[in-house]
Amino acid sequence: MARSVWKGPFVDGYLLNKAETSRASGRNEIIKIWSRRSTILPQFIGLTFGVYNGHKFLPVVVNENMVGHKFGEFSPTRTFTGHSADKKAKRG
Repeated sequence: MARSVWKGPFVDGYLLNKAETSRASGRNEIIKIWSRRSTILPQFIGLTFGVYNGHKFLPVVVNENMVGHKFGEFSPTRTFTGHSADKKAKRG
């Protein structure tokens, strides 16, 4: 279920502070975050975030198409190795 419009998008407070600091410094460094539940805001466009997937930080470069989505959508937590039974079907 989606979040109520009157509440606005959810973003962890520390994330806004980190983004402002990074943009003010002018250096394009990776901002490490653990908040996969936070919504991507227009202020984050052009920044690179390292989103933690439970194992490592995956770099996510935010562009304008990502606004409104969650950070967790761009950092998969599971690796799909494929179905072992599909090998027969591919041969024929």
